[in-house]
Amino acid sequence: MAQQRQWTPKDLLTTASACGEAITLQTAVKLDVFSGIEAGAAHPDTLARELAADARALTMLCNALAAMGLLKKEGELFRNTEPARQYLVKSSPDYIGYIIIHFYYTVASWWQLPKAIQTGAQISSFFEKTDDERESFLLGMHNLASALAPKIAGMLDLGSAGTLLDLGGGPGTYAVNFCLKNPDLQACVFDLPESRLYANRTIALAGLSDRITFIPGNYDTEDIPGAYDVVWLSQILHSEGPDACQKLISKAAAALNPGGAMYIHDFILNTDMAGPAFPAVFSLNMLVATQAGQSYSEEQLRNMLAQAGIKHIHRLDFTGPNDSAIICGRAA
Repeated sequence: MAQQRQWTPKDLLTTASACGEAITLQTAVKLDVFSGIEAGAAHPDTLARELAADARALTMLCNALAAMGLLKKEGELFRNTEPARQYLVKSSPDYIGYIIIHFYYTVASWWQLPKAIQTGAQISSFFEKTDDERESFLLGMHNLASALAPKIAGMLDLGSAGTLLDLGGGPGTYAVNFCLKNPDLQACVFDLPESRLYANRTIALAGLSDRITFIPGNYDTEDIPGAYDVVWLSQILHSEGPDACQKLISKAAAALNPGGAMYIHDFILNTDMAGPAFPAVFSLNMLVATQAGQSYSEEQLRNMLAQAGIKHIHRLDFTGPNDSAIICGRAA
């Protein structure tokens, strides 16, 4: 059972108004305020000219960011705090602004949650994006995976594997880290053609163009080409309904060599589906943005793997941010 939180009126009001701080941060990143300040435009009038913004409005935004601890105010000037400098300035190697901009683009769908609950109908689509939305989504996935992939690559024993498929791998961040950790590994990233540019860029920057290839395709409608010692499915099942998940896992299983390993990394619910909090709330994000997507429990994923003929199914001793987890097994 999910742990019961002791709610107070203050807790309720804080949660109900939390979107204000979220949208303030998203707006600042979308307008690239932090990069502008770091470049020397520390006075709001100067920064407003650089960003083609209204000086009064931008000053209010900077005051709010200072109240949140992301800027420091010195007289009429604003400076980045260390966290803002590290994570929110585009030139920083630790920049995570793309995922924040992706959250910005999802806000409009969240406002339609009452309608989605009343009708059960999809409100928006992950697959109908502008170029800017697509870039923020794919590079946002790279932001998130860059923090996790090195740790996961160090956990998984892929020493005997010769080939790996990163299914729905987007920018290829996991494939890159698996290959960096395992010098004899060859990998393929299978995803929609729109992801090729970003994946090839990630792969090239890592110096792995000779070991990782990108295969364009739609895993929902097309067969998976090739045979692999490892198939990695990270954060793709939650955008599918149960039947489509079962079909996809079965396709992936069919692409495994005998004894090959399948790893599923996703936000995983408890058996009663009422926790942890992030996967449960994230399921509502899938309600508004997909036709049938949702978060799944460990039991549901185990059953899907078993139905696909995967054996020795177990959960790894790993918990990522927002309660992501890894379940794995082997082909017969």
